[in-house]
Amino acid sequence: MRKEPSAAEKRIGDFAPKLIDLTDHVRFREVWKRQDRSQRDRRLVNASPVWEGSHEGPGAPDVATLARLIGAYAPHDGRFALPIPGVHAIRASRTNTELVHTLWQPGLCIVAQGAKRVMLGQHVCEYDESRMLVSSVEVPVAARVTRASRSEPYLCLRLDFDPQRITELVWKVYPHGLPRVQEIRAVYVRQTNAKIVNAATRLVELMAQPGEAELLAPLMIDEILIRLLRSPGGARVAQLGFAESRVHKVAKAISWLRANFSEPMKVEALAKLVHMSASAFHQHFKAVTSMSPLRFQKVLRLQEARRLMLSMMMDVSTASQRVGYLSVSQFSREYSRFFGSSPTKDIARLREHLGSGGTQFPL
Repeated sequence: MRKEPSAAEKRIGDFAPKLIDLTDHVRFREVWKRQDRSQRDRRLVNASPVWEGSHEGPGAPDVATLARLIGAYAPHDGRFALPIPGVHAIRASRTNTELVHTLWQPGLCIVAQGAKRVMLGQHVCEYDESRMLVSSVEVPVAARVTRASRSEPYLCLRLDFDPQRITELVWKVYPHGLPRVQEIRAVYVRQTNAKIVNAATRLVELMAQPGEAELLAPLMIDEILIRLLRSPGGARVAQLGFAESRVHKVAKAISWLRANFSEPMKVEALAKLVHMSASAFHQHFKAVTSMSPLRFQKVLRLQEARRLMLSMMMDVSTASQRVGYLSVSQFSREYSRFFGSSPTKDIARLREHLGSGGTQFPL
């Protein structure tokens, strides 16, 4: 029986993008059932944990519905803030030839169509309709869309994490304390959870009903967060809401660096700020961010200098001084090593890229 479209879908159906039917791409359970158990175990040795409540990702109708909704609220390429605080719809109609360098906020990214690659230091995450990306702390990354076209654009729903709300939910989800967490890297992917996709779809559908959205949206966001926290990878997110966790302490140090990146920084002083020894702080900071504190500060400075030169039309000397460099030549050397060309050539190339319709907005 054909399912009747929801009120929100009827309202936006006239300009929602057409999508391919992904049903054939998710029918693999029977293949797994026929595999020999020992062979299957060997294949799972290096696999990521499966999300709670989902063994094969979301069904095609769930993703297709979410994609239509995202496409309606992101009518052209860009990032669009929805009426619900902390929720964004993102569209890109072509792949990126240039890496987009940005500061990645803690949050959950659900791709309804297309694919993307995010690089944190030497760590690379690739995610698409079958994998969600989770980030637990604020980190500088380089990213690019790897699968998108005008007929089938990259469509993503992003939910920013509210640390205070996560703290409140953590004590409900883990009333007896957090489970032990070995891996604490800030950005990672997990198999998409159909229940989270369904909750996200209902959340976006509420946009067509402002009166109900104000009352129900916080409950749906809580549902998404609770399902995320209860998943096998959820304890990593829960670390953000636990004051004594390593992730929370690193997040506190990152907040200081963000506010003071142009100032001289000593690792010992930063470690003291978060009540850790210098050696332990350095170890945990690198485990979370995939880079040392000094490297982290340098990337923040270079990204901000690039933004100032590109958006504010600053010259190289002024931008380098604004972000804390005392030597323009040192700034130029480090900029060239990080971005692949000198500041002047890089900014000229970026302006040409943007002039031809390229993308540099935060995806």
